[in-house]
Amino acid sequence: MVDFELTSEQEMIRKTAREFVEKHVEPNVEAWEEEGSIPDEVVLEAGKLGLLGAPISEEYGGSGLDALTYAMMTEEVGRGCSSLRTTFSVNTSLFGNNIQMFGTEEQKQRYLPKICTGEKRGAWALTEHDSGSDAKAMTTTATPQDDGYVINGRKMWISDGDRADYIVVFARVGEKGSPYDPRNKEENLACFVVETERDGFSTGTVMGKGKLGLRASHTAELVFDDCWIPEENLIGDTGDGWDIANAILQKGRLSVAAGAVGIAQAAYDASVDYANDREAFGRRIGDFQLVREHLAYMHQQIETSRLLVWKAAWMSDQGLDNAQAVSTAKLHAAEAVMDVTERAVQVHGGNGYSNEYPVERYFRDAKICGIYEGTNEIHKVLIGGMALDQA
Repeated sequence: MVDFELTSEQEMIRKTAREFVEKHVEPNVEAWEEEGSIPDEVVLEAGKLGLLGAPISEEYGGSGLDALTYAMMTEEVGRGCSSLRTTFSVNTSLFGNNIQMFGTEEQKQRYLPKICTGEKRGAWALTEHDSGSDAKAMTTTATPQDDGYVINGRKMWISDGDRADYIVVFARVGEKGSPYDPRNKEENLACFVVETERDGFSTGTVMGKGKLGLRASHTAELVFDDCWIPEENLIGDTGDGWDIANAILQKGRLSVAAGAVGIAQAAYDASVDYANDREAFGRRIGDFQLVREHLAYMHQQIETSRLLVWKAAWMSDQGLDNAQAVSTAKLHAAEAVMDVTERAVQVHGGNGYSNEYPVERYFRDAKICGIYEGTNEIHKVLIGGMALDQA
């Protein structure tokens, strides 16, 4: 049965998220963009409201939300500030889910409660300088030593990497500098938690407002130089790394797709308001046919994107294989948000090119949705491959 009526709990969560955005985010987001960071107090406030650890089980300090409700909440946060939505996603969709789904009971008790409150931050490190889409080609190594592992290597483009207290790190178990077999890239890949206070860990280049978009979100290079961690920090077993990464990527991709819907919705709302208020040739610009065509197309793209996100989330809640649905939602939402925000700038005319109006920020923030958590091209390959496998 298909039922689009939201439960009272879903309505309450969406209302809580929207009020949080209206009170704590929208009045401050432009200042955060200028400063290149988001105050810790905002993240802590989200933790108090139960938004930060929303999908984490209540026994570990979260709110225990289902995937569909979490997607709705994520859309609301993305509508207010995509940089803040990124912090939510890496802390919860990536780090939190990684520990909850694959960690030991001791690891769950150790890491999850504090990331749900915002007292501690989590991040997730897979990408390297030379292995973005080809993530299996990572060269970071974890060498067994003294009842633990010594990690050496560098990770790149890690959101909140310099702000995090705990980071999930993927590495190849073997000697430092040991080559991998390109015929079996998954061999010996493993997943670890690294506490950032450990000797041998540091951050290299950190980018904030120097990026095209997400200027209030920090993106860091992580450096591991003989960084020793105990064996208890291994998540799963050696060789499980890629299966873990792939499972968690599904969570992150759905979060990005929901956030993209939020950006598109904000751009649409701003365009409707502008089309109602702005006048040209003696009448409001919303009366012009081609402006209405822009608005109609934007509405269509948002509705289809949202439905695809909801379907993928619903499948997750039903325990169904939603890999193709997630890739479809991510690809469509990433392409749609670029179309919608570009049209929003066009509706605003010259004003849309100025940061005096928020559509300029929406347009910049939209681009990353088609790059991280799998580029649009990667998702086309994945969707096509799954279609062939199902034939």
